[in-house]
Amino acid sequence: MSALLVLTNLPDRAAAEKLAAALIEQRVAACVNLLAPCRSVYRWQGAVQHDEEHPVLIKTTAERYAALETAIRAVHPYELPEIVAIPIERGLPAYLDWVAAETAATR
Repeated sequence: MSALLVLTNLPDRAAAEKLAAALIEQRVAACVNLLAPCRSVYRWQGAVQHDEEHPVLIKTTAERYAALETAIRAVHPYELPEIVAIPIERGLPAYLDWVAAETAATR
């Protein structure tokens, strides 16, 4: 089992909570952390943007990543959402086992 930490940002708390609930309900994520708002500065369609966003940390497995990405894209309000997956190289074995169990496609 290969665990992943997936990052995305949402425009507001309500959108972040909606996404988190959908990911847990579909069992494509074991846990979703909704972080405090931050300021994001980026270029979009030729203009520099300064926006408040709500970062979200999602724990899943490599095996469930494709389904997770599909689920994020189905709910995410952005035209081009940030979806970045970082491999978890180490962690408490019991926690990583829990992530795998909670995201198993068949239960």
